Amino acid sequence: MTTTTPPTPGVQLLEVSPEYAGQRIDNFLLARLKGVPKTLIYRILRKGEVRVNKGRIKPEYKLQAGDIVRVPPVRVPERDEPVPLAQGLLQRLEASIVYEDKALIVINKPPGIAVHGGSGLNYGVIEAFRQLRPDAKELELVHRLDRDTSGLLMIAKKRSMLRHLHTALRGDGVDKRYMALVRGNWASSIKQVRASLGKSNLRSGERMVEVDEEEGKESVTVFKVLRRFGDFATLIEAKPITGRTHQIRVHTLHAGHCIAGDTKYGDDDFSKEIRDLGGKRLFLHAYMLTVPLPDGGELKLQAPVDEMWAKTVERLSAPI
Repeated sequence: MTTTTPPTPGVQLLEVSPEYAGQRIDNFLLARLKGVPKTLIYRILRKGEVRVNKGRIKPEYKLQAGDIVRVPPVRVPERDEPVPLAQGLLQRLEASIVYEDKALIVINKPPGIAVHGGSGLNYGVIEAFRQLRPDAKELELVHRLDRDTSGLLMIAKKRSMLRHLHTALRGDGVDKRYMALVRGNWASSIKQVRASLGKSNLRSGERMVEVDEEEGKESVTVFKVLRRFGDFATLIEAKPITGRTHQIRVHTLHAGHCIAGDTKYGDDDFSKEIRDLGGKRLFLHAYMLTVPLPDGGELKLQAPVDEMWAKTVERLSAPI
């Protein structure tokens, strides 16, 4: 059965309450216009149809308490009638939960699942959890992982937890560690990569990130060797000090050691050799997370790699 989606009547004027101060306008709208395609939200922002205090703003504008946001008429789905997601996906994500309390969910995100809908996708992790936890009305992603990256992902169930964790992420309160399988023999002397990153668009419209020391944003990643596989590959730990898009993937490439299975920044020949061993994925996994809790405690979590990753590494270490 199909349902028509009625238009929101006229223009909406939304006053920003103090708890939303500091939130980006695009994220504010994504949360309020649930079901509206992300591409449409960015289109009305780009065209200047969304105004704050009667002025045009950019998608990265950060709201202040008392701001008046003008939202043009957009079509939104009926409340309580989300696009039903496949039961198999919902069960898979429910099974991926590694921690949950009244304010926070942490999952071990499988590779290949986007964190949110958009760019041709109707759903992602956040849309799925809004169906899995319908009583949690304030569910929001705390941070993001690339679609093909697996591992620990935080979802706040309350605005207070979201604000607390965003403050911790802006400081140095959150410790995130990733594992990556990279090409070649990573030198022990490469303990840190400090290379500013900027974004550029290719002719195809694809967004790429590249080292740009003049106009890029400062970006720092700390590295440690976990295991070597001769001169062929190295399993490394990456700790991003800053949180730029594709940071680990571009920093490993900059160091001369791209990540296995990376279709954007990787090496096709190396990825094919790993694929031949059964590794048909991006070998980047957020495996460890330490976050401060509002009550003064600390949450420490680890997430195991999937079976495909484990078996590929096992084959790599097997004698020829």
